[in-house]
Amino acid sequence: MPRMNDPFVAIAVVMGAYLIGSVSFAVVVSRLFSLPDPHTYGSKNPGATNVLRSGNKTAAAMTLIGDAGKGIAAVLIAKAITGESITTSLVVPLAGLAAFVGHLFPVFHRFQGGKGVATAAGVLLGYDAWLAGGTLATWLIIAVFFRISSLAALIAAVFAPCFAFWLFGAQPVMWATIPIALLLMTRHRANIERLLCGTEPRIGAKKNVEPSGA
Repeated sequence: MPRMNDPFVAIAVVMGAYLIGSVSFAVVVSRLFSLPDPHTYGSKNPGATNVLRSGNKTAAAMTLIGDAGKGIAAVLIAKAITGESITTSLVVPLAGLAAFVGHLFPVFHRFQGGKGVATAAGVLLGYDAWLAGGTLATWLIIAVFFRISSLAALIAAVFAPCFAFWLFGAQPVMWATIPIALLLMTRHRANIERLLCGTEPRIGAKKNVEPSGA
């Protein structure tokens, strides 16, 4: 097991997590199903909710699983390589943050990434099941009652650091969760404006998608 006082190992783990996060499953899955580029329709966000607007539920589900899975994978790989936990070292929490940043600003897709909801959920699950469970329960409650994905994401983002502090106190994982929440809220600026105007689309709403946009 590598010693985590080696800064080169720590940097390699964090950079590797960023590269994992940089794989945009919305783009990959859309190409697999010969769908238009998700940057070209709907919210123009490469994420599962926007892929759902294409009308292909399977593609949307695969995007959701892939984006969440890469967040989980980045954290679990960091744990395996370092032998550290989310409370004993900054490296594992930073790996989760790096995977999330990779989704937002993916080097493989001209730094045009998604809003990060699914990847953030995967990162939190990689951190701790109870932390993820509390945050996901918050998202689901809001999503079921209001059927607005962005509203559910914003409220869940507010609660995530609170859950982290409640479970672990002022430990590294809590400090990593704060920038994840802030970045997620920043990526939802346009959604916040539409929410205030009452024009934010609801979950499952379809947009007209031209096949030539692929």
